[in-house]
Amino acid sequence: MNPVSAPKEERESVSALLKLLKHGALEQSEPAAYKLVSPSGEVTELPASVLLLLGRVIEVLARGDALTVVPVGKELTTQQAANLLNVSRQYFVRLLDDGRLPFRKTGTHRRVRIEDVLAYARQRDRDRMASLDDLAQLSQDYGGYQEIPTED
Repeated sequence: MNPVSAPKEERESVSALLKLLKHGALEQSEPAAYKLVSPSGEVTELPASVLLLLGRVIEVLARGDALTVVPVGKELTTQQAANLLNVSRQYFVRLLDDGRLPFRKTGTHRRVRIEDVLAYARQRDRDRMASLDDLAQLSQDYGGYQEIPTED
């Protein structure tokens, strides 16, 4: 589960590939047929599902972001899940013990489904944004911050 990103020297060609895909497949109601050619010359047509996933991967790489592809249903260790959420393992275990995320035990080890971890992360982010919106509204309601005078 190591993230992959396009090195700077490859970003231009990744962006060109994204334009090619968008032009031919991702924006048309009838996608064009794309084919993969092996070094030996064997040609295989890419199924629509593979093309859609490839398009999403290329979009992320073209932005310069890293990504990790994880199969749905994959179970994570508490350390892997904590890393994904960018929290300590101890904090993550406390979330599990408090019932904030479902898990199962294999012997003495806890396992969590990636979908549950990602759903928790989405909800956490929505809650954070709502709190920030409330804080910004309070600031506006009470006059906000004073303007800093500028010298002309």
